[in-house]
Amino acid sequence: MAIDWDTFEKDVKSDAKAAANETDNNLSSRISSVSKLNDEEIKELFPHPSDAEKLAILIKAVKTADDKNKKLNEIMSNSEDVAGILVRLIDKLT
Repeated sequence: MAIDWDTFEKDVKSDAKAAANETDNNLSSRISSVSKLNDEEIKELFPHPSDAEKLAILIKAVKTADDKNKKLNEIMSNSEDVAGILVRLIDKLT
């Protein structure tokens, strides 16, 4: 039986898109569970999974550090990664 490569390619693309959507939903749900943002706000502000991962780094730095100096040091050590996330959050708040 011959394989219909056009259908195969279409199905693979569809499956990849469905997997990406599921991953995005899981990420936003995980982040919303530890923040005041809901799933939809997270998806809107951080549409790319890599942005959600950076947001998670920032949340962890703020929530796990004992004092203000430790929080600032942690954020500064990741400043290149989280700068864009901070801009989006501040823009959302103002």
